[in-house]
Amino acid sequence: MHTAAKPTRLGPWQWVVIALGTALACQTALAAPWAVTAPLGTPIWTATAENQKPKKPKKDKAAKAPKVTPSSSDETRAERDRRLQRECKGRPNAGACLGYAS
Repeated sequence: MHTAAKPTRLGPWQWVVIALGTALACQTALAAPWAVTAPLGTPIWTATAENQKPKKPKKDKAAKAPKVTPSSSDETRAERDRRLQRECKGRPNAGACLGYAS
């Protein structure tokens, strides 16, 4: 024959644990909005909507092209033109000789 289990009553220390857990959950739920919106380093009680300064949007900085400094061994434009005219005589007008072949 099967006997039903008797319901057990909670002891006084178990009620204390339940009450403390409930109080902690309520405190966390009520404190969370102020803790989340407060900037770092400011006390929670000073971070209200009236006290906060409006934040300015950050400006996007344009990417700067790196400065190219020619080395001492590079040829100038005039030197390159003279070299290509000299090297491209009688060659097909294609590739590096495009516009320099005569």
